[in-house]
Amino acid sequence: MESRAKLFGHALHQQLIPLPLGLLSMSVVFDIIGLVTRNGEWQRAAYWMIGAGVITGVLAAIVGAVDWAAIPRGTRAKGIGTLHGLGNVAVVALFAISWLLRRDDPLSPGAIPFVLSVIAFGLAGVTGWLGGELVDRLGVGVDNGANLNAPSSLSGEPAAPDAREGQTLPTATTPSR
Repeated sequence: MESRAKLFGHALHQQLIPLPLGLLSMSVVFDIIGLVTRNGEWQRAAYWMIGAGVITGVLAAIVGAVDWAAIPRGTRAKGIGTLHGLGNVAVVALFAISWLLRRDDPLSPGAIPFVLSVIAFGLAGVTGWLGGELVDRLGVGVDNGANLNAPSSLSGEPAAPDAREGQTLPTATTPSR
């Protein structure tokens, strides 16, 4: 199922998700470094990363919702997409709460904001796997004519089914004993 929101011929959601995923994940790493080293500057960096991650997460969610709306009802993809989307809303909400709780003292956020971030980080691992299931297993956000010899998305040519489609390709065989 081809994406409804594209930029330069590629699904926009898949282009946006590395930003919140990377920023929010690194905020947890920076928090841990700050706790171990007792250097609050790491927590201050985590604070700003969370803010940027929440903003980019909202952008990715909006674009993801456009693609989710196009998934046909009653399909496995719709159910997984719903879990993926709602789970990521929870991830962004937990990080947003963590961010708000830190605003008075970003150098020493305390236990509750850190725990919320760690929970959200773990949940992001699950929702990321669900996103991979949508794209890699169910083909959501993939061009209809995607194949190993498809022309560049910038060429203006539509992707046509691979000429070898339908042909049996050689497979590895196990030697008999």
